[in-house]
Amino acid sequence: MILIRRSAVFPLLIMMLMLLTGANAYAVHKISLDVDISIAQSGIRGTFRMDVSAGEEVVLMTGPLLIEEIELNGGPADYDPAEGKVIIVPLVDGEITVNYTGIFKGQGRAYGSDDPRVENIIDERGVSLTNIWYPTYEGLSYYDLRATFPSGYSAVSEAEEITKEIKGNKIEYHFRFPYPVDGINLIASDRYIIVRDRFRDIEIYAYFLPENAELAKTYIDSTKKYLRMYEDLIGMFPFRSFSIVENFLPTGYSMPTYTLLGSTVVKLPFITETSLGHEILHQWFGNSVYIDYDSGNWAEGLTTYLADHLYREQAGEGWQYRKQMLIDYKSYVSQESDIPLSSFTGRVDRPTRAVGYGKTAMVFHMLKDLVGEEVFYKSLKDVLGGYRFRRASWSDFRTSFEAKYGQDLGWFFTQWTGRVGLPELTLQKAELKQYGRNFALSLRIGQGEDIYKLKLPVTIHFKDRVQTEIIDVDAKEVSIDLILPEKPQKIVLDENYDIARVISRDEYPPVIARLLGDDKIIIALPGEGQEIYESIITDFKDKGAVAKAVKEITVSDIESGTVIILGSSNPLALRLCGPLAYEDAGFYLIMKAHPWNPEKVIAVFHGRSKDEVDAAYRKITHYGKYSSLSFNKGIIAGKSINETKRGGVMEMPHEAAAIEVSSIKTLSDVIKGVEDRRIIYVGEIHDVFAHHAVQLDIIAGIYKKYPRIAIGMEMFQRPFQKPLDSFIAGDTGEAEFLKQTEYFNRWGFDYPLYKPILDFAKAEKVPVVALNLQKEITGKVSHGGIDSLSDEDKKEIPPDLDFSDIEYRERLKEIFSMHRNSDEKNFENFYQAQILWDETMSHSVDEFVKNNPDHKIVVLAGQGHLRYGSGIPKRTFRRNGQEYAIVLIDEEVEQGIADYVVFPKTVEGVTTPKLMVFLKVEENRVKVSGFPEKSVSEKAGIKSGDVILFIDDTEVKSVDDIRIHLLSKKTGDIVKVRILRKEADRGKEIVIDVEL
Repeated sequence: MILIRRSAVFPLLIMMLMLLTGANAYAVHKISLDVDISIAQSGIRGTFRMDVSAGEEVVLMTGPLLIEEIELNGGPADYDPAEGKVIIVPLVDGEITVNYTGIFKGQGRAYGSDDPRVENIIDERGVSLTNIWYPTYEGLSYYDLRATFPSGYSAVSEAEEITKEIKGNKIEYHFRFPYPVDGINLIASDRYIIVRDRFRDIEIYAYFLPENAELAKTYIDSTKKYLRMYEDLIGMFPFRSFSIVENFLPTGYSMPTYTLLGSTVVKLPFITETSLGHEILHQWFGNSVYIDYDSGNWAEGLTTYLADHLYREQAGEGWQYRKQMLIDYKSYVSQESDIPLSSFTGRVDRPTRAVGYGKTAMVFHMLKDLVGEEVFYKSLKDVLGGYRFRRASWSDFRTSFEAKYGQDLGWFFTQWTGRVGLPELTLQKAELKQYGRNFALSLRIGQGEDIYKLKLPVTIHFKDRVQTEIIDVDAKEVSIDLILPEKPQKIVLDENYDIARVISRDEYPPVIARLLGDDKIIIALPGEGQEIYESIITDFKDKGAVAKAVKEITVSDIESGTVIILGSSNPLALRLCGPLAYEDAGFYLIMKAHPWNPEKVIAVFHGRSKDEVDAAYRKITHYGKYSSLSFNKGIIAGKSINETKRGGVMEMPHEAAAIEVSSIKTLSDVIKGVEDRRIIYVGEIHDVFAHHAVQLDIIAGIYKKYPRIAIGMEMFQRPFQKPLDSFIAGDTGEAEFLKQTEYFNRWGFDYPLYKPILDFAKAEKVPVVALNLQKEITGKVSHGGIDSLSDEDKKEIPPDLDFSDIEYRERLKEIFSMHRNSDEKNFENFYQAQILWDETMSHSVDEFVKNNPDHKIVVLAGQGHLRYGSGIPKRTFRRNGQEYAIVLIDEEVEQGIADYVVFPKTVEGVTTPKLMVFLKVEENRVKVSGFPEKSVSEKAGIKSGDVILFIDDTEVKSVDDIRIHLLSKKTGDIVKVRILRKEADRGKEIVIDVEL
């Protein structure tokens, strides 16, 4: 029996009730059924008759039926009873008779969320018999059915001729179907309102229950539309009549001559525009041309392609539908669950649906593109005419298509029906060169280890037009050279999703399907209100997920899989997703890209109450293509899909940025443009004097109008705020300040670079805020990640960390890759350290702003912390919503990189002269360990191993003593260095003059 099954929102599928082996090996039999239905007893009593041949093994599936008697030609028959079936090998030709009974009470439940079958039911609601309700023979047979019901019942089964006869208080229906079929079904109700109509020579019937009877006309009108469309497209409707039958159970089947839709389904407003046409098309493919299951079920994908996909194509949305099929494939299909199309028989779970429906539909799309639309439909008509009420295989399709196309297509059918997986395509190189007045474009396209033969569309985007080239790809790498009349803006591989392929990371949105298809999930439990989410926790734990309290979740846990976050206040929500636009709803689900594992996703669930969660959660499986959902009392209130790139995109070099000279601004204009902001970020390259001069000018300019300002400095770490305050207040001298803040050890850049700014702050009593995290913590994280921190260390970092900015991560990764030892693990630790650095500085800025509501703050930090606002600015805005401005210096001008970019003239600053020695501290003494090239100290006579005791009159107890003393010197000055040199067994003090 072929069933076409559709849940409330998914397309139809063809399902075989049971599949043995060698379906084509079965003989075609004549089967007659006489059944009596008892509504009161939920029972069926029936007689099954089938002609047989001597020596033929007859296997009858009996399932829950009670077999009372089996006869051969009116006498007892030998048979082998087994669980759920009987096996009969008749010794002579003749007729088998099986008398049986069955009770079908139950609830009419589905066998599973992805299993298309529902239980048989006979009760006061009606009769729905779509599984084993008679001894079922696997193989094509001619069926003749007589079914008796209480009077008043209307019944439907596969039939081209139906008669009925009143027999006392009962009514007998006689269904005759003149073609061989896999099996039959029986539906009945005493409440049906029947509406009759006609399209051309086709009788149309609508069997609706009273509460939905007003829908009958809409369904009949839509049926006419689809019959007209498909008769024009692929040929005459294969039956004399077609019925739309409402069922009280949640079915969505299509059988020869009718479709069976559940009451909950027929009320959905989109069914007549989508799934109804899919079911009607199955009358041609699946119900008149049958499936050779031994070679694979082609009908589901073909029907998906010519129904669901075609309707979207007609609306101009074909590429979106094809992209969604590829998203589903990547979300649900793993190496373990993948199967070739030749092994697909029917949908049993999400992976088989993605393969049998989605991949197969894509194969037919590629086939149409290959042979052309005219040949494609001629070939389908050839299949329909040549295999009417016969089984057709993939090989049969190949034969028909080759006959019409006139070329060998064995390579195509072999690679797409006999292999698992999809090709992995990448645009490895797009190199552009000027070629006279034209441009020479060199492309290199690669595919993974499995090589496919493809006609790959590559779209070249120019300023005002596009040009598509079809590239023959049949090797691991393929190169092509093109001459173009103008400069392209971008190159896009398979922009319209015409190839069944693995979509790239940039095309792959964070959608619910990725959550449903994952088998490695960790659940971050909420701090409180866990009982609200009990249904979610239980369901995912049953599927293998691990639930943990947030404090028990390690970075390794997060990196390894998809993360479910329960509750919007869960601290992991901010860390992994950033600020979320929460829905005002009883229940919502937000999907986000996983910042630490791009192959996984983050799912944030939030519910106001247990009732809201329970009413909505089970419905999310119907919304796999969406990135966010919201419900109120179980009713969908909103849904959205995150946009991703269309095709494999490679941007070409942008047009050069240009500045209108007449509108060039001065630094004074910049100051005026930022002075009204609460927070002003000014970038720097740390060792460039001109940058610090610009910083000081901005600080002074803002101070002139708004004296209540502060300066936030990356150069100082938070534990040293007190000595910084003491210095600005004038209570501590410069030398002591530098020692107490451990400036040289913790920052290290030449102090004169920052001295003018600190001198201004000290003179004007402008507070200076130490922004940075202590070096010891960032060092630990750089080497071992956040998990290496102790509990005491973790007290020093902000609790609200945001790792969600994937563009920032990619920029950092590009920078990191330029360094040695740039492996993936080292980058992950570097990235975590960078985020801690940014978040701590942002936290410090926010802390000052909140504690000093009457102050502005000018933040000085390296440009990498400020570009595009990613490092510090957006994180601070997340915390307090205060408006800010970003000023960068000597930075490449790009859209969105900052509010202003300043290009100062070179400034020569006074630098601290150096002794040019390598120093180390041993036994509380500063010892010379070596020299750089052309060292002035080595030239003066200092040797490796000497201990420096004094420099001029300054006693040297630490390296800082030397650095601080040299601050007052200039190049060319002579300093007296008293050293202790070990000679023989004793030390000797020597004074050496060194010219700096």
